[in-house]
Amino acid sequence: MDAANVDLKAFTEGFYHKLTGGHLQPVLDTLQYIHDETDCWLEVTTLLIPGHNDSDAELERLAAWFVDHLGADVPLHFSAFHPDFKMTDVPSTPASTLQRARQIALQAGLHYVYVGNVHDRDADSTYCPGCGTRVIERDWYQLGDWQLRAGHCTQCGQRIAGVFDDRPGDWGPRRLPVAMAAA
Repeated sequence: MDAANVDLKAFTEGFYHKLTGGHLQPVLDTLQYIHDETDCWLEVTTLLIPGHNDSDAELERLAAWFVDHLGADVPLHFSAFHPDFKMTDVPSTPASTLQRARQIALQAGLHYVYVGNVHDRDADSTYCPGCGTRVIERDWYQLGDWQLRAGHCTQCGQRIAGVFDDRPGDWGPRRLPVAMAAA
């Protein structure tokens, strides 16, 4: 496996037990295993659900654990919740909550923190941790400015964590269908 994006549902045992029937520690152990024991590219996503896993205290604990156990270069995505299925009584995550979570994670020392399920070009883009230059501009599925050369910032030469082609792909403004052949 070349890459994995693991959902870290929350950073409390209570949330995991009540909402998923699972436990937090096995997820943390798996994240650490992937990071420490494999060559798999790792990214983590947390769906922020208003009133359930979006407090400053929880986000600060999550970010501190992340820096201490996975390091500053593993990307963290905060995604907006939208009411559906069994949680139709919970409102959508405000964009301001995603921005607050992103700022908490950046202040904790993470280099690559993104927001998802909302339109936010600035928080979807990648910035050089050395000089702050936007090295990859993302606007939904559109790629814009590309300031990478051989995986390094074109402005200051800082290595940017990730796996990059020399030139960006062009997937357009929508997802493309995948055809599965019968075996």
